[in-house]
Amino acid sequence: MGKKIILLLTVGVLAAYYVYTPLPDNIEEPWKLTWMIAVSKSITNLFMFAEFLGISHLMNTVMFFIALIEVPPTSDENVTVTDTTFNNIPVRVYVPKRQSESLRRGLFFIHGGGWCLGSAAMSSYDFLSRHTANRLDAVVISTNYRLAPKHHFPTQFEDVYAALSSFLSSDVLEQYGVDPTRIGVAGDSAGGNLAAAVAQQLSEDPKIKIKLKTQSLIYPALQNLDMDLPSYRENSHFPILPKSLAARYWSEYFTTDRSLEKALLLNQHVTAESSHLFKFVNWSSLLPEKFKRGHVYNAPSYGSSDLTQKYPGLLDVRAAPLLADDARLRGLPRTYVMTCQYDVLRDDGIMYVTRLRDAGVEVTHTHVEDGYHRAILFLDLKISYRMINHYVDWLMVTL
Repeated sequence: MGKKIILLLTVGVLAAYYVYTPLPDNIEEPWKLTWMIAVSKSITNLFMFAEFLGISHLMNTVMFFIALIEVPPTSDENVTVTDTTFNNIPVRVYVPKRQSESLRRGLFFIHGGGWCLGSAAMSSYDFLSRHTANRLDAVVISTNYRLAPKHHFPTQFEDVYAALSSFLSSDVLEQYGVDPTRIGVAGDSAGGNLAAAVAQQLSEDPKIKIKLKTQSLIYPALQNLDMDLPSYRENSHFPILPKSLAARYWSEYFTTDRSLEKALLLNQHVTAESSHLFKFVNWSSLLPEKFKRGHVYNAPSYGSSDLTQKYPGLLDVRAAPLLADDARLRGLPRTYVMTCQYDVLRDDGIMYVTRLRDAGVEVTHTHVEDGYHRAILFLDLKISYRMINHYVDWLMVTL
């Protein structure tokens, strides 16, 4: 009997250790989040074990299960929802049902998922798009794009740019009753990266006459040049997006060769020939004091082999919008950036805010002190609705 009790206690302690994740004191609904993290961690570890055994690539396995939580294009009492294609890229379109006396706003939304995962049909993205369409009385286009590991940069960028270009044509805008002077682009995480990249490209594209009024970037990934920022140091093990997973996503964007991932983790993926670019991501000059506190800037460390020659997209502004020079930034529209305290990508967004303001772009920055990566999609938690409201409220006033 005593052995059974000891065994039971041991199993209980191990289970509690596995489930429990220490969280900062200001996290709202910590036990809900802890449970969600435990479930996610269990599933991810199982998928990683399957990859280790050679059964399936991690991202392909995750996408298989993501497909199970996708929802069909179902209209409701407020919004008509349909699936179609723009330039052969699948998109989901949300059009408010109520009568409008004038042309509507238009919002082009790009989902996140590390360029490897996600879709416009995921239930959380579907909710966000229909909620945005209804509150703003706006036509929302939620785009898909081809994903890694099957497709690498610049495919994701090109797919999104092709779909956006199609949406911005006069005949499509007329078809959906969209005001060509009130169109914005938005995205979260990798979608924020793509939103920033297409906004830069569009501002310099003479073939597209209709330009964006706004861009909204929700905890965007904007550079891979320096992965030793204070936000990476402070949140390297935060479970939603640890540094190891961020490096994996960046690596998968360019190649299935895992050696790039290892170089990114060591921050040794470029050689001294690229040193001139570090001024664009020098956090010692671009971050406000509150985010630099307690951290010392380390001079860049360079690798012995230049992976940027093997994978030139690493330093392409279409993949890393923070590397754009000031002249390219000056033509950008009014910008909204949301960052979260407990997120390795926090400083990417904050540095972009600084650089855009220095370039003369009007920027609104919302920093969520108790926020963390992907929180806007966790619809079971109160923080999700708080973040959604910040984002949509800005669009209501600005777009």
